[in-house]
Amino acid sequence: MRWWRHLASPRWLARLVALLGLVTVVSALVPAWRGRLELVTEVVPAVAPAAATAGAAAVGLLLIGLARGLRRGKRRAWSVTTALAATAVVLHLAKGLDVEEAVLSAAVLALLVLGRAQFVAASGPRSGRTTVAVAVAAAASGVVLGYVLLTAVDGGQDPATTSGQRLAQAGLGLIGIAGPVRFTSPAAASASAVTLLVLGAVGFLTVLAMALRPPGGPHPLDPEEERRLRALLDRHGEVDSLSYFALRRDRSVLFSPSGKAAVSFRVVGGVSLAAGDPVGDPEAWPGAIRAWLDQARGFGWIPAVLGASERAAAAYAREGMDALELGDEAVVEVADFSLDGRAMRGVRQAVARTRRAGYAVRCGRMAGLSADEILAAREAGQAWRDGPVERGYSMALGRFGDPADDRCVLVRAVDATGALQGLLHFVPWGARGLSLDLMRRDRNAENGTVEAMVTGLLAECGRLGVDRLSLNFAVFRAVFARGERLGAGPVLRLWRAVLLQASRFWQIESLYRANAKYRPEWVPRFLCFDRPGNLSAVGVAALRAEAFLTAPAWVSRLLRPGRRVTRGSVHASGPGRKRRENHGHPGRVRSSGPCERL
Repeated sequence: MRWWRHLASPRWLARLVALLGLVTVVSALVPAWRGRLELVTEVVPAVAPAAATAGAAAVGLLLIGLARGLRRGKRRAWSVTTALAATAVVLHLAKGLDVEEAVLSAAVLALLVLGRAQFVAASGPRSGRTTVAVAVAAAASGVVLGYVLLTAVDGGQDPATTSGQRLAQAGLGLIGIAGPVRFTSPAAASASAVTLLVLGAVGFLTVLAMALRPPGGPHPLDPEEERRLRALLDRHGEVDSLSYFALRRDRSVLFSPSGKAAVSFRVVGGVSLAAGDPVGDPEAWPGAIRAWLDQARGFGWIPAVLGASERAAAAYAREGMDALELGDEAVVEVADFSLDGRAMRGVRQAVARTRRAGYAVRCGRMAGLSADEILAAREAGQAWRDGPVERGYSMALGRFGDPADDRCVLVRAVDATGALQGLLHFVPWGARGLSLDLMRRDRNAENGTVEAMVTGLLAECGRLGVDRLSLNFAVFRAVFARGERLGAGPVLRLWRAVLLQASRFWQIESLYRANAKYRPEWVPRFLCFDRPGNLSAVGVAALRAEAFLTAPAWVSRLLRPGRRVTRGSVHASGPGRKRRENHGHPGRVRSSGPCERL
């Protein structure tokens, strides 16, 4: 009986249910055997096979969609799937005595019953955007299925019927309205009307079930949670350079039972994606991590962490997670930085170029800037941004000029006329550090503007009370650093060659070299995950959070009414990195990976 338990596991049942859904859809689209159909019509009304066919097609699509929830052990997905599998048995028999499909449905139903104890995860919280998406998908699926059925079974229709008429008939028939298709017999008209109405009813019930899901679960950061996080940052903000990014208002937060630590995260595509280290007292981290893991497993979400430090990765590992080194963060100690020496010649030359061009660098806390200065920087940042989508999540704040962030530091490069040519925005890293959030510059700015701003800030760090700077994150830095050395092995050289090819699109190597010129200390950062089998889902979630995978603008507008994706907005930041734009200048890096600061 061991193999029964194996097949009744969430992972295998998800596969079998998806297979059953596919078989059910195909079976509904293939004409029934005439002899079997005649036997059925002797027992049931003439319109019943057509209605059962439409119902089977809809049930098949629902089963395919529910497979994902089953894989995560969702209790409600199990309940709905069990009911649909039982319904599929009846529908397969009613639509044409399809015994083979009915037996497969019954076998999957038996496995679902045997494995019921493994489906304990709660349903996700109610989401207006998800409900809208399901409504759109249900309507589109109903129209497409109706059109396919009207095309495949065109007996009883006027021979002059066009595809456009069938499409209109499918759309109107979902809500019980007669369409433009003319039928040559009342039976065919009735069968078509019942078929389309069944598809519409299934879609409506699906949307209703989604809309009635219970509220609760994660919610965006509220003012009270932000106040508590800021209190933790005041006491323990120096522990991690990324701690301040936990104040992103599109994240959720879970506190430890003692309230002395918290995990900041966002749910993306069924992945509970935390970022950076837990905020607060490291002694209280285990309690916050356990609370976050319990919630993720309770909802059937995949837990993952982007950009954890080595200390945090060890804490997550003690709670059962694995860790994979993603790359290194560049940290510059102010006391150790100098422009002297051969290694710094490139930076010296870049700074000298900007000085000859009449550039000057100005540094100051946001609290000391006027409203006009902040507005000018915001508008410049909007104009200089490359592309309509704002990227960043784990290492980006997602806002600029908010009064609550008055301890942030703005670095500006201005030319001889006082016109703004570039800007850097840093968030606090405890009381004595800064962490890069935003980097922008004019497309026509002098080459070396970024170097001038970084070195200008380092020169002003004493006045600002800053001892260290966290700059960009270099993905797979060690591969480039070691792969080019004499004696590097064939595997390392091959991996470096692959990354060099990838750098043609994401400039991974350029980002590493752009950081290396400041002679920083390289601090490793890790990706933490629960199982290797979930890495693909985690990778997709990270790319979505970082806004490397985005929906078209019209879809975003549909799912997020009232919000627009606008070219140049400095306020909406996507997940995962400090943001940097280069606009094609030599030696400037645009993007590298899902956990990279740009």
